[in-house]
Amino acid sequence: MMRMKVRKMGVGLMQSSTQPFLAQSRTALHINQDCSYRMPSAIPDPPEDDEEPFVEVDPTGRFGRYSDLLGSGAVKKVYRAFDQREGIDVAWNQVRLRNFSSDPSVIIRLHSEIELLKTLKHDNIIVLYHFWKDVDKNTLNFITEACESNLREYRKKHRHVSIKAIKKWSRQILKGLDYLHTHEPCIIHRDLNCSNIFINGNVGKVKIGDLGLATIVGKSHAAHSLLGTPEYMAPELYEENYTELVDIYSFGMCLLEMDTLEIPYSECDNLAKIYKKVTSGVMPQAMKKVSDPELKAFIERCIGQPRMRPSASQLLLDSFLSDGIDLDENDL
Repeated sequence: MMRMKVRKMGVGLMQSSTQPFLAQSRTALHINQDCSYRMPSAIPDPPEDDEEPFVEVDPTGRFGRYSDLLGSGAVKKVYRAFDQREGIDVAWNQVRLRNFSSDPSVIIRLHSEIELLKTLKHDNIIVLYHFWKDVDKNTLNFITEACESNLREYRKKHRHVSIKAIKKWSRQILKGLDYLHTHEPCIIHRDLNCSNIFINGNVGKVKIGDLGLATIVGKSHAAHSLLGTPEYMAPELYEENYTELVDIYSFGMCLLEMDTLEIPYSECDNLAKIYKKVTSGVMPQAMKKVSDPELKAFIERCIGQPRMRPSASQLLLDSFLSDGIDLDENDL
């Protein structure tokens, strides 16, 4: 209706060749009146001494931490933070070092490992921007890419997810693991679980995070430290003699949780019971809830014996994952 009004007014006024500007002015005025147009109110400039409400700032002054806690675990806490140089939100990860205070070599190794992790660049790996040790607070601080949600939270929020979606997430996780495992030198994550796999729900982009416990291994690809989340730890990890294939086992447990919404071995009420079942080869009860036979067989391949366990690159070629690949997914 407004468009018709404008046309009629314009035609009537433009018939007078002596008032073309007046006609346009009246037309514009009429549009403004019909649309109830209002000029935006001016935003006053903040006072010069007005500062961001940071709780603390990194030694370079680039990153500022807010008090908002995004998440916490046994090893670290994650806070909302801001990158003042790039103007983007980031995550401030803080690790308490008191558990390692008796062994300085561990601290040295952590520093060297994180320095390497800063160089990692892959679409399915969370970006690590900066790290430093706070001597006074005895903490190790990591600045990482900010993430919308971890896969555990996201899956609880969206309880009805198709096998197709789970396959998409799985391919992206495996691409990230393949990048880590084929890196020179090889990097083992060692603590892969659904709480440190992150997703951008708008585009379905999945990224592996929490690389603070990752370890770098030589040509033998063998490691010997007992670290990780018990429900997701491969049997050989408990024996402290393992390779990057422990990450494949953990991925299989993640896949189990993605499908069933149940943390593996949740039937166990203490770590000793989990240890006994894992080292004895007893499957978690959640496996009984997996209704898709192909998915179940795929998970069993991932959590099988180390000598039979496929690599990330081999799993990416598995017919289970290659079925129904969207052409646009490779462009994510």
